[in-house]
Amino acid sequence: MADPSALVLFSGGQDSTACLAWALQRYGRVETVGFDYGQRHRIELECRLRVIAEIRRRFPEWGARLGEDHLIDLGVLGQISDTALTRDRAIEFEASGLPSTFVPGRNLAFLTFAGAIAYRRGLDRLVGGMCETDYSGYPDCRQTTMTAMSEALGLGLDRPVPIDTPLMRIDKAATWKLAEDLGGADLVDLIVEETHTCYFGERGELHDWGYGCGACPACELRAKGWREYRAAKS
Repeated sequence: MADPSALVLFSGGQDSTACLAWALQRYGRVETVGFDYGQRHRIELECRLRVIAEIRRRFPEWGARLGEDHLIDLGVLGQISDTALTRDRAIEFEASGLPSTFVPGRNLAFLTFAGAIAYRRGLDRLVGGMCETDYSGYPDCRQTTMTAMSEALGLGLDRPVPIDTPLMRIDKAATWKLAEDLGGADLVDLIVEETHTCYFGERGELHDWGYGCGACPACELRAKGWREYRAAKS
């Protein structure tokens, strides 16, 4: 039987980089897919290529398993979204109780297109960094959503489409620790130096936890996780 294979939803951020390392540790063939949906922090599209290149360089064994990267133009998603990730507007909570960074349907669209690519490429499963422990309350990050999407894709493609979410039940501190367990200090350094999480695309200042504005919810979560991760090591 051939080694199992996976397609990783890869944004170039901390979470998806940890998931990529997780998949490369487990599966014989791994490909990546990213999405350009008109996001304000589109600098992540450049960062993701640097992260892939650095993984190939720093981890040759993983590099041998790392196959093609795919970038999908989902600009239409940005066109129909009025959110703080796709428009120049403040990050705030809306009447729904969700933050204005919530892009309706984003993960549903990502998984649908990823499922189609996996089908065409003969890849067995999808891997995503969705998490309902440290997150902003997005309903499309919950395990129930992943279970439903896996079932819908399986029915629509007439083949099983498992969706691995290795971060679903862990917080950001544990995500840093997972990266260390998978790739040692070299992977942690790569995440600090090359990945991008900041909602505003800020890469002017390198903090001990990475680049970012330091004030948006994504930066606050990443910095808080870093502090807790480092405290647990001391």
